[in-house]
Amino acid sequence: MNPPVISRRRVVPRSTGRLDRDRQAAPQVFEQLRGMIISLELPPGLPLSRAALAEQFGVSSTPIRDALMRLEEEGLVEVFPQYATVVSRIDVHRAQQAHFLRQALELEIVRVLALKPDEALVAELNAAIARQQQFAKVGAFEKFMAADNEFHAKLYEAADKQDIWTLVRSRSGHIDRLRRLHLPSPGKAQDIVRHHKLIARAIAGGQPEQAQKHLRTHLSGTLSELAQIRAKHPDYLND
Repeated sequence: MNPPVISRRRVVPRSTGRLDRDRQAAPQVFEQLRGMIISLELPPGLPLSRAALAEQFGVSSTPIRDALMRLEEEGLVEVFPQYATVVSRIDVHRAQQAHFLRQALELEIVRVLALKPDEALVAELNAAIARQQQFAKVGAFEKFMAADNEFHAKLYEAADKQDIWTLVRSRSGHIDRLRRLHLPSPGKAQDIVRHHKLIARAIAGGQPEQAQKHLRTHLSGTLSELAQIRAKHPDYLND
């Protein structure tokens, strides 16, 4: 692949959180940069300066290099040796692959959970939904997405599949960016909350088929609007 045509100026995030000096730096840098890429604070096509990142995070070049390598493995940055590191465009094929994986897994998870309803789980799901509603009202989209992930993570945890959630998350960077692009659309956040309520209600009521039905509708929402998302953000998606 040929290097992109970009300006000589390298861009870095406007703000980064402080690192915990009692923990390894590279995983923290990775998580912060990944979060900024998913939230589109670092949009597709943005060039990143390793030196500037090292200065801003207050670390040597090694943690920055290691973090960027992990981001490259997830397809979230493209590294052109001796030239540039650039936030990748959203790969629609990888987004579709992640959707397929997640749907296959979560359809089985909600079926299993609905066969043995658990009041404590349902209470946790409803609490996550309540937080989403609050964030939706004030347009706090990053916090809304965090609560969305919390809802789904609780499903995996309740099914004793936490390691699989880690795998799913590592494959979901492109679909998550599509969802972030779609989230400000009128009624989208409200639709997500409504679907979550229906899924939680079906699990609580011991209705596996209904839980699967509502989950399938929920997970398919963004990809069903792909043409509209591409029309609004043509420079963010690959061909």
